[in-house]
Amino acid sequence: MKKLFGVLGCILFLAGLTACSDGEPQGADIYQIYTVSNSETKVEVHPHKMFAVEEEAMLNELVGCLSTSPDKLEYKAPLAMGFEILSLDVSDGKLSIDVDSAYLNLPATTEVLVRAAIVRTLTQLPNVRYVGITVEGNQLFDNAGDVVGLMSADLFIDNDGNEINTYELTRVRLYFANAEGDKLIGAYREKYYSTNIPKERFVVEELIAGPSGKVEGLYPSINPEVKIVSVTTQDGVCYVNLDSSFLTVVNNVSTELSIYSIVNSLVELSNVNRVQILVNGEVPASFGSSAFERNLDYVTTLEQ
Repeated sequence: MKKLFGVLGCILFLAGLTACSDGEPQGADIYQIYTVSNSETKVEVHPHKMFAVEEEAMLNELVGCLSTSPDKLEYKAPLAMGFEILSLDVSDGKLSIDVDSAYLNLPATTEVLVRAAIVRTLTQLPNVRYVGITVEGNQLFDNAGDVVGLMSADLFIDNDGNEINTYELTRVRLYFANAEGDKLIGAYREKYYSTNIPKERFVVEELIAGPSGKVEGLYPSINPEVKIVSVTTQDGVCYVNLDSSFLTVVNNVSTELSIYSIVNSLVELSNVNRVQILVNGEVPASFGSSAFERNLDYVTTLEQ
């Protein structure tokens, strides 16, 4: 376990660090520094060439960047928004950040963006996979009253690779394949997603990404090579347009089961009643002309 700098160490480090994007860096590694926009509606990305080489120094450097506000106030540094870091601790790939109670004064949306910026920046370090935030040693709770535990980078989704818009925590039910590939099993997934993208697209993206591994007995129901062309919803019908790799069977999962993996997952949303699946803009003849409705005949439960 490594105990890293507290407030005094942070101040001393910042005093000796040049501006994060200025000067001639000693190394060539490029890291992305995530900052909060002045409007506090999204997270912006700024490239930074890493000076440090050792793990502890690299962490200190990134924390310095997250704590340093630009001269022209082009954005807000997430660690310079009215609260202070009390301690940092890295152990077994987990970075624990303890902050003072002023952190609780952040508006709910701003607080999510601050968390997103911190997590997305610091999990780029090779020795940090997860980040946890506590407030004066106590658990942090989100706006819904739920405990905010360890956070990984993929908890916060980039909508276009360049910026993170306002996040919303959503809970969706996704249907993945069983071990035999002949039935579907539903599992809930909670995740922050960018409100800039339709929730229907988020559901399809998560299905393609596959099971998280947190629940045993779930297997991919869709070819992970599938690319989304578009996802739109009109009058209760969700139109899911995928590329031709959707027709390639993986893990003994039939195309029909893949279809109902998507359909059953999407109709869990309140605004979707039926789903029309297209491949490169056209409905394959084998799919029929009608949009698909929920089909629970394919659904089973995990064996106890």
